[in-house]
Order: sequence, then structure tokens, then C-alpha cells
Amino acid sequence: MTLDQFRPHVQGIVQPVVDLARSIGLTPNGLTLASFFVSILAGLAFYAGGIVLGVVMVALNAVFDALDGALARDMGIASPRGDFLDHVIDRYADIFIITGIFAGGAAPWPIGVFALTGVLMSSYLGTQAQAVGVGRFYGGILGRADRLVLIIIAGVLTVLIPGEIGGLNYLGWLLLILGVFGHYTAFQRFAHVWRQMEKD
Repeated sequence: MTLDQFRPHVQGIVQPVVDLARSIGLTPNGLTLASFFVSILAGLAFYAGGIVLGVVMVALNAVFDALDGALARDMGIASPRGDFLDHVIDRYADIFIITGIFAGGAAPWPIGVFALTGVLMSSYLGTQAQAVGVGRFYGGILGRADRLVLIIIAGVLTVLIPGEIGGLNYLGWLLLILGVFGHYTAFQRFAHVWRQMEKD
């Protein structure tokens, strides 16, 4: 159910924003670094209890992350170096955002670590497939775009409907969901790569 599969269908929406970014002199690496800084702000906001600010920063992180690659392709300067930087920044962004959520009290640390490892392992296996010669694979039930959208939704619900269910608010339950589906996605990607390697 990954939202990444819909990227080709939203090109018409993204392109005007890419054109604007290019016209004002923004660069792909600049957008990547901007996504890094807003992810730090998101983590700090969640940690301090500023859920609204955290949600806004996560939304900006999603926008910048979607635009950097699109801008690079539009400018004809997409490169392995830029792709590498983007992936490194994305992993740090995941760490800042998720750690901020559970360190801010949304869930006990074991649930937070469960979510964080699920997110990191699913992302790792997506790129490790390329390292072993199978080719990068981002299939599975939960991709990064899905995670960011779910964090935004859970954050909004936490603000609009305060309180807890079973000792967790909506962000806390989301961490549990990210852990379960993150590890399941990692397993799906592992199984796919393993089958491809057996064929070779």
C-alpha cells in the first residue's frame, strides 16, 4: 500500500512547484538539507510537546523530500552523489522525528525503539537489495511517504482528540503500528531479495 507508487500520477501537481523552486534559485541539495533541518525541528517540537509545530515540520519535510529529486531531474543534474545524500538525510530525519515522538512521552521507550528499528530496517533492506546486485526495491506495505502521512494524521488526531486509549495517545499507537508494519515491510523486502538471489 505504499504511496510511492502514485508518484508518476502526481507529476502534474509537483511540476509547477518544481518550476517555482527553480525560478527562485533553489537547488536539489539545498532542498535536501532543508528537509534535514526541519526534521530536527520536528523532533524537538514533538519532544517539547509542541505537536502542532511538529506536524507542520513533518509536512515540510515531506514536501522538501518530494521536491529535491524532482528538481534534480528537471535540471538534468540527478546524480548518485545527490541520491546518496538524500538517503542519508532521510534516515537521520526518520531518527529525529520518531525519537522526538517517543522521547516526548507518546509511548514507552521499548515501543519507540520497536518503531525506529522497523523503520530503519525496512529502509536499509530497500537499498541493500541494490548492493547485492538485485536492484533497489521499495515494495512492501509501508514506505516512507506512507509513514510521513500517517505521522501527520496521528499528530492532528492527537491535538483534536486529546486523551489516551490503552495508555497511549494517537501518536503512541502510531509508533506501535510503525513498528509492526515496518518490520513486516522489512520481511517482505528481505523475502523478495532472497528469491531474486536464488534465481541468479
